[in-house]
Amino acid sequence: MPRLFRTAPPDRKLRFALIGCGRIAQSHFEALKKHADRAELVAVADVDAGARAAAVAKTGARGFGSLTELLAAQAELGVDCVVLTTPSGLHPKQAIEAAGAGLHVMTEKPMATRWQDGLAMVKACDDAGVCLFVVKQNRRNPTLQLLKRAVAEGRFGRLYNVAVNVFWSRPQSYYDSAAWRGTWEFDGGAFMNQASHYIDLLDWIVGPVESVMAYTGTLARNIEVEDSGVAALKWRNGAMGTVNVSMLTYPKNLEGSITLLGERGSVRVGGLAVNEIQHWQFETPHAMDAQIADASYQTTSVYGFGHPLYYDNVILALRGEADAETDGREGLKSLELLIAMYLSARDGQRVCLPLAY
Repeated sequence: MPRLFRTAPPDRKLRFALIGCGRIAQSHFEALKKHADRAELVAVADVDAGARAAAVAKTGARGFGSLTELLAAQAELGVDCVVLTTPSGLHPKQAIEAAGAGLHVMTEKPMATRWQDGLAMVKACDDAGVCLFVVKQNRRNPTLQLLKRAVAEGRFGRLYNVAVNVFWSRPQSYYDSAAWRGTWEFDGGAFMNQASHYIDLLDWIVGPVESVMAYTGTLARNIEVEDSGVAALKWRNGAMGTVNVSMLTYPKNLEGSITLLGERGSVRVGGLAVNEIQHWQFETPHAMDAQIADASYQTTSVYGFGHPLYYDNVILALRGEADAETDGREGLKSLELLIAMYLSARDGQRVCLPLAY
């Protein structure tokens, strides 16, 4: 986005406040540690006293019982940016509240669970003159950076087929661990929550989607939302492809992958979380081919290691030294595709994009 928003003072560290001290918050704590020379976490908030106390003990940040309480003290704290790692359904209200207080906002995926809520978040931040960042840390994976370059430089020629698989395991105990998990209101299902970063790749790497048809099902878990889903897509560039998602993989997480087939090349990036280049073949050699081995890495986490790299761009953007790589409008692209998939599954019809604004 253009750098028209208020930038942070250059003579001090950027000050972040994080709301929601659960599972994914730990990745943010570690990422901020890696940027301790330029950024600091000054406040955390959570309605759960135990989670809040643990976060305070771990980070040394000041603790609050709610976002509203934190915002009341934000002038004293000198907060620059509020980070939302709360249940997805809370993101819109909290983003709008933080923007209204004049603070930049970073939100975890998905930015919202409803299309109109996503639009409202972008508008609120625009109106307040602050930036909305949507976390898409997988874009920083070296494997996907290399694949993105190969597409951008035309190495595939015409793209024919795309396949995305997310075969992970979420037992009933995962959903039972918190009342908001597995609900339409606060969480979203296998597409919206677990596969969100993979849905993002469909537009970011391949290009705008023309239409989608989808099925969803709750095959084994006792939850409101889907534990399984499939979709067929057609892109504006003529490519066709599939998305296959399951949270029922036995006995543990198996695969997060994307495969591209084109007239002059074929690539598969797989592993647990698109962390391994498993196939890379093109008609014409290129200097980037020597980077394949270095791009692949080992991981036991589906989150990968992209959060520190994501924060680097946020810090540079808030300093006025770079554009935001994944702002609110970029975040809307994957939300729009997710909503189209759910509309298709609900109505049993092909849904064309873009959706009506």
